[in-house]
Amino acid sequence: MIVRPYGDAAVLVEPRDPTAVLALREAAAAVAGVLEVVPAARTLLVRFDPGVATGTTVRAALESALTAARPRRPEVPGTIELPVRYDGADLDALADEVGCSVAALIERHAAPEYTVAFCGFSPGFAYLTGLEPALHVPRLASPRTSVPAGSVAIASEFTGVYPRSSPGGWRLLGRTDTVLWDLRRTPPALLAPATRVRFRPR
Repeated sequence: MIVRPYGDAAVLVEPRDPTAVLALREAAAAVAGVLEVVPAARTLLVRFDPGVATGTTVRAALESALTAARPRRPEVPGTIELPVRYDGADLDALADEVGCSVAALIERHAAPEYTVAFCGFSPGFAYLTGLEPALHVPRLASPRTSVPAGSVAIASEFTGVYPRSSPGGWRLLGRTDTVLWDLRRTPPALLAPATRVRFRPR
């Protein structure tokens, strides 16, 4: 594990095993004086109150978690189910690319239970892990100038849902009517790190 100073009141943590990021997030959040923990694909940013904690105390807590049997996966109650109309613009081409029928592609995408690894790109956009390796495809060479809100898509090892209309280069599989980002809701984002998600074909 590499721990780098990130200014005077934060550290950037890079575990050897990227799958440990979510568990380390839980360990860091339990340290006295830690104010914010932000997971990413392969790193963890930990911001702390320098009057209470230091980079050394944060590092010690994370090393202790790593030397335990294995960092415990954070417990998140329930699973969020997102109904999806699989009629995306890239569905047919993607089925040809991965060598299966459209029906099989829909079944394969909807089969796993996914986990939110981290959030980014735009408010409410969650990067979900658990996509079948055979469906790991690159982004479009030329991103679209506008992707409709609710679009369900895949790119690389992730699947996700565009929470609002925006440019984007992910492969579009379908669309959900579920609102992913709503400022009237607390918290506004429906999907947070460690949340479990399933897609249900409509």
